[in-house]
Amino acid sequence: MTTIVELAEDRVVEGVFGVARKQRLRTKGGTPYLALELVDPSGRIDARVWQDVELLDGRFAEGDAVRVLGRVERFRDRLQVAVRSIESAPEADPATLAPAMRRDADELQGFLEFLTAEISHAPLRAVVERVLGVAELRSYPATPDAHHSYAGGLLEHTVGVATICRDVAQLHPRLRTDLLLAAALVHDAGRTVELGPPPSFAPSAEGRLLGHVHLGVRLVEEQAGGLESGVLAELVHAVASHHDARAARTAEAVVLYHANSLDAAAATRPVPEL
Repeated sequence: MTTIVELAEDRVVEGVFGVARKQRLRTKGGTPYLALELVDPSGRIDARVWQDVELLDGRFAEGDAVRVLGRVERFRDRLQVAVRSIESAPEADPATLAPAMRRDADELQGFLEFLTAEISHAPLRAVVERVLGVAELRSYPATPDAHHSYAGGLLEHTVGVATICRDVAQLHPRLRTDLLLAAALVHDAGRTVELGPPPSFAPSAEGRLLGHVHLGVRLVEEQAGGLESGVLAELVHAVASHHDARAARTAEAVVLYHANSLDAAAATRPVPEL
């Protein structure tokens, strides 16, 4: 069996993968083909079905586990699989085929709990604990197809952003550390409502209409019992503006915006070898 990380140009592919994306398209000449994204715990790769499209299209759906036979080719400086045969693999659990993070999930969970315990404001800490209790961060990506786009990426990204915010608060004691840390820990919790199950993590009906920011705000408000209204407003504002620097009206919201952007850039920008 071949894993995605092992693939190289002109190599035969034979293995079981998850179908993260499936589209039926047409060439410029009008010939139908299938554009796929295949995934396994080691990574993801584009794939194309050029032949027997009518026959093979009916054998599987987006989100399925599939058995694939094909060959790796290079297209526009990227590897992709030219699929010869593909069919559903019902013996495999699609959820186990999502790309996985390389860091230890239990260790990251420990960091998350440590950072939560650093919040000295008891009602604020309680809200964070309740949100994280219903938002299973280690099962979801931080984004479906950008930074930390693998199962557990949401946990990794959240720990990264919260750690950056904690360090900035130590450098700038004027910041309200409890508020900033709480906002960092729950800022992307809405992803767990926005996205569906692995391996495709396709948006839910709510996710397509509302997005993770709106859903995250709603999740915080649902778990905010006992929190003073003014503190809740500050927390919600920071979460709501973490993708919009112009909307951020408090120092803590601005710091969260930049910490979120910094962690995403550090995880994705290429690093040349020295």
